[in-house]
Amino acid sequence: MKKPLIVVNFKTYAESTGEKAVSMARYCEEVSHAHGVSIVAVPQIPDIYRVACSVKIPVYAQHIDGVGAGSFTGHVTADCILAAGACGTLINHSERRILLSDIDSAVRAAKKAGLTTIVCTNNIAVTSAAATLSPDFVAIEPPELIGSGIPVSKADPDIVRGAVAAVKKINPEVEVLCGAGISKGEDVAAALELGTSGVLLASGVIKAKDPRAALLDLVGKI
Repeated sequence: MKKPLIVVNFKTYAESTGEKAVSMARYCEEVSHAHGVSIVAVPQIPDIYRVACSVKIPVYAQHIDGVGAGSFTGHVTADCILAAGACGTLINHSERRILLSDIDSAVRAAKKAGLTTIVCTNNIAVTSAAATLSPDFVAIEPPELIGSGIPVSKADPDIVRGAVAAVKKINPEVEVLCGAGISKGEDVAAALELGTSGVLLASGVIKAKDPRAALLDLVGKI
């Protein structure tokens, strides 16, 4: 995928559930192709197959577990996500937080299946710990700013700079994304100026009156 990367988390919003998830992913695909920006759609797990069958942009899962095939009722395996059409996954989102040992297991399982990994973190210390596990990306998201409309790149730019510095010191191969409060093109531009490779967002697009227009605004200042 080309940089910058825009990862759109559909969460469990009604606006991006079922067939609406397909419509949302098609907006992402249209803007991605028209402007040459990599956009990833992250629908709910039951919607992965229908979305992946409908678009050619990357589709990620919102979560996986580190378990494999066997007696693990209710778990989500990397191989199942891959078979459904996803090519990557979020891990440890602030709304689906797990233990560091479970993050490690999930990253290992994802790598074995060939999935791209984005480990979400809430501060520099956790970011540093996540970087030692060698995911493809870490996404720094102070939870108090998620859904606030106040971008972390403005509210606390030092945490973004610190996260980038910490990750590059531990593992230069790991890329950093910026999340929480991202909703406008100027937020994306600010995140890139702070050294990140892109952004992770949700409500700024999914809850917008015109999601396509919101996506166009996001890529407009890159």
